[in-house]
Amino acid sequence: MSHKRRLKGLYVITDDNLTPNESIYTQVDDTLKGGASIVQLRDKKSSDEEIKIKAIKLQELCKKYDALFVLNDKIDLAIKLQCDGLHIGKSDHDRFETIRSNFDGIIGVSCYGDISLAKKFENLGADYVAFGSFFTSPTKPDSNIVPLEILSQAKKELNIPVCAIGGITINNLEKVIIQNPDMVSVISDIWNSENIQNQSKIYKNKC
Repeated sequence: MSHKRRLKGLYVITDDNLTPNESIYTQVDDTLKGGASIVQLRDKKSSDEEIKIKAIKLQELCKKYDALFVLNDKIDLAIKLQCDGLHIGKSDHDRFETIRSNFDGIIGVSCYGDISLAKKFENLGADYVAFGSFFTSPTKPDSNIVPLEILSQAKKELNIPVCAIGGITINNLEKVIIQNPDMVSVISDIWNSENIQNQSKIYKNKC
C-alpha cells in the first residue's frame, strides 16, 4: 500500500508525559494492534540522538503493522532517516518549499482554523492538512478552539486529506465524524485508557 493511501482513520500522537520512554513502544504496539493507521512521534524534551533512536524503532514498528510513521517538527532528522512522514507547525510554515524539495515522504501541515492557508500548502505540495483544536485539549490547553464545520468546508474546497485534532474523545467523536474528516487524531483519550488496544479498536471502527 502506498503511503498516501494510509492517510485515513485513527492517527495517534505520542506525548512526552503520556508515552514515557519506558513504555512508549509497548503503548504504540498496543494502539497499532487496535488498528491505528498513523503514529506520530511528537517529542519536545529528548535530545536529537534520543529522538533518532525512537524514530527508527517506531518506524520499524509501524512497518510491521503496515501503518504510517510521522515525525513531528524534526525536519533534518526526518530527511536523514527517510521517515514515512513529517508533520510541521506554524514555526516552519515559511520553510515549507525548502522542506518539500528536500523530503520525499508525506508532509502534513497544521493549519489550525485557516482554510486559505491549507489551500496554499496544498498548492505547494502538502500531502495532508490538520485543523483544530475543536475541543479543549489537555495536551495543548492554550490552543484556540475552531468550529467543527471547518472540516466539512475543507473537504469541499481541498483535494488532499484532512485531519481533525484537538481534544477529541469517544464522547465527542460523533460530532467530529459527521464532518467527514479523513483522519482523526487522538492523544490523551488513547494513552490514558486502561486498555489502549481496545480503545484504539473503538476509534478504528468509528473513523
